[in-house]
Amino acid sequence: MAGSSTQGIKTVLHPVSDLATAREVYAALLGVQPQTDSDYYVGFEAEGQQVGLVPGGAAQGMTSPVCHWHVADIEAKLAEVSAAGAAVKEPPHDVGGGRLVATFTDPDGNVLGLIEDR
Repeated sequence: MAGSSTQGIKTVLHPVSDLATAREVYAALLGVQPQTDSDYYVGFEAEGQQVGLVPGGAAQGMTSPVCHWHVADIEAKLAEVSAAGAAVKEPPHDVGGGRLVATFTDPDGNVLGLIEDR
């Protein structure tokens, strides 16, 4: 199938209501301390996997963890999945450091994400 390349699921974001407690639980689970630790995001890297904690994620429409595929061209991949029947939930936007993030839903309403690092 033609289209932009997909590098696989590398990032899973988890909505959390208590960031301090979640930080401790995930640090214990993963056996590492966070690489990124701020009031708006805590990120871990374990075994090549990125695990992010998003405080207030539920208020942003995250009702469960969201898997994010890393792609070379987020606009092209979003167009490709949309043409196949997905619906854009959150268009690509910069979250800092040149990282673009977008979300879409599959035909059953499952939320999936894309990440492009520039």
